[in-house]
Amino acid sequence: MRRDLEHLARAAGDIAERAAAAILAVYESDFAVEHKDDRSPLTAADLAAHRVIVDGLRALTPDLPVLSEESSDIAWSERREWSRYWLVDPLDGTREFVKRNGEFTVNIALVDDHRPVLGVVQVPVGGDLACAWEGGGAWLSVRGEKARHLGTRRRASPLVVAGSRSHGSEHETQLLARLGPCAKLPLGSSLKFIRIAAAEADLYLRLGPTSEWDTAAGQCVLEQAGGAVLDFAGEPFRYNTRESLLNPDFFAVGDRAADWSALLARP
Repeated sequence: MRRDLEHLARAAGDIAERAAAAILAVYESDFAVEHKDDRSPLTAADLAAHRVIVDGLRALTPDLPVLSEESSDIAWSERREWSRYWLVDPLDGTREFVKRNGEFTVNIALVDDHRPVLGVVQVPVGGDLACAWEGGGAWLSVRGEKARHLGTRRRASPLVVAGSRSHGSEHETQLLARLGPCAKLPLGSSLKFIRIAAAEADLYLRLGPTSEWDTAAGQCVLEQAGGAVLDFAGEPFRYNTRESLLNPDFFAVGDRAADWSALLARP
């Protein structure tokens, strides 16, 4: 099983890098921005990466279904029968893409029995590639360097909190105040999970809507590095358990052994 996952992870990493090339071709042009029904942005880069990834995964594993943000209208009656499938965000952080700040990623996860057992997070600008699979640890490849093993750190003081550049709330500020001194690290997309996995941050708190394809790959990388992604009942995230593909509020931590009960005691 582990060797099978390692093979799939490496192949998914190659597919993510091909998708990144398609994204960068649009990034370097004068691209148009459309909006979906929920007002989230959509560009030609999202669609180009989607096609590269879906075609690549179907060639790699013809028997496994693919659920992508750009083809998510699959009936629950069909999806509920899936035990193993690919979960994809072709371009996580489209708002950051539109801002041209480089903080967007390609996310590919393999979900098995509701858990992400393989995760790939590729950063098109710069070329960093985080890759993890169950039992194999988490690894980060930086262009021109040998891949290094990722491992989280013990909770630091002040707490380094990776947070969204495009989302935030007063409630989030109130919750963080319970944890003592905090240093903010604003980041877009799944980079927040990677920074925690790389022992550069301690916490990512997210209140508000995200979708399952936003978190699965990053969750796998963080878990295999020693961290966790938890809902506010203190339970690890699970996938494809209901009709809605929206996530509940959550927090991601590097130090699983630390006391995070101040977050769990929400009013």
